Amino acid sequence: MPDNAPSDPALNAATAQVLRAQDDKALRPSIAGFFDEATNTVSYVVHDPATKAAAIIDSVLDYDAAAGRTSNGSADRIVEYVEKNVLSVAWVIETHAHADHISAAPYLQQKLGGKLAIGREIVRVQEVFGKLFNAGTDFERDGSQFDHLFDDGDRFTLGTLEGIALHVPGHTPADFAFVIGDAAFIGDTMFMPDFGTARADFPGGDARQLYRSIRRLLRLPEDTRLFLCHDYKAPGRDVYAWETTVGQQRSGNVHVKDGTSEDEFVAMRTARDATLAMPQLIMPSVQVNIRGGRLPEPEDNGVSYIKIPVNAV
Repeated sequence: MPDNAPSDPALNAATAQVLRAQDDKALRPSIAGFFDEATNTVSYVVHDPATKAAAIIDSVLDYDAAAGRTSNGSADRIVEYVEKNVLSVAWVIETHAHADHISAAPYLQQKLGGKLAIGREIVRVQEVFGKLFNAGTDFERDGSQFDHLFDDGDRFTLGTLEGIALHVPGHTPADFAFVIGDAAFIGDTMFMPDFGTARADFPGGDARQLYRSIRRLLRLPEDTRLFLCHDYKAPGRDVYAWETTVGQQRSGNVHVKDGTSEDEFVAMRTARDATLAMPQLIMPSVQVNIRGGRLPEPEDNGVSYIKIPVNAV
C-alpha cells in the first residue's frame, strides 16, 4: 500500500494514540521481552506502570518433539516476572496462530488469569487446518476456543493505556498487530531491518497482502517502537535483537525499505519462500494453536495425540 493511500480510520486512530503517548510518558507501557532461543521467539509482558494491568503477547510452551513432551520453563519465567512485579494480567494475546511454537496461553491463564484473544480471521485458519488434520465435526471452527476475537480497528484498554488492533494479513490470513501506547507488537510481519520480512507461503498466505500490511504499519509515526515476534541474527550480527522503530524499518529493511515497489517485493518474497523448508514444529504448533493452545482431546486411553499428515503439504 503506498504511503499516500486513502484514509484509514483504524490506522489514523493508532497514529493519534502513538503521538499522545510520545508526548505523555504516563501513556507509555512498560515492556519486558522473553526470548526463547529454541524457537527464536520473543514473548512479551506489557503493562501499565500506573495500574499494573498487564498483557502477555505470544507466549511459548516448551515442546520436545522427539519425546512428545511439553514443559513450562519458558512460561514460568513469565509467571515469575508477573508475580515479582505484582502485575494483574488482563489479556493473553496471540498475534496469529503460530507455526513455529506452541502457545502457553492456557497454562498462563490458569496461573495468572486474563482473556485469551486473537484476530477474528482465526476462523479461516481453523477451516483450512481443520481439514488438513481431519479434525472432524467436534472441532469448532468459529473461534470459540478464544475468549475474545479482535476486528480491525478494535480498541481495548490496559489499565489507563489505550490499545488498538490492526489486521495485517499476508504471513497468514489472521495476523494482527497490537498498538499499545507508543509501541506496536507486529508479530511475524517484519523482522529486524537487517533480516527482512516474514514468509508468505503458508496456506492462506499472500506476499502481495503482506507488502500492503507492512506498508500500512510503516505509516505509523517514525518513532513508534516496534516489537518483533522472532529474531534469527542476520549475517554479521552476533546478538539477538527484537526492538526497532518505524523509521529504522523504512530506511533500512533489506526487503521492504522505502522505495521498494510491491511487484519487487512480491518477486523477491516468492522466490525466497520457494527455498525455505517448513518450520520444524509446524505440525504440532498449528494443530494446537488453532485450539487456543490446548492439546487435542485425549483418546479413550487418556492420551492426546498430534497428527502428522503424510504427503499432504
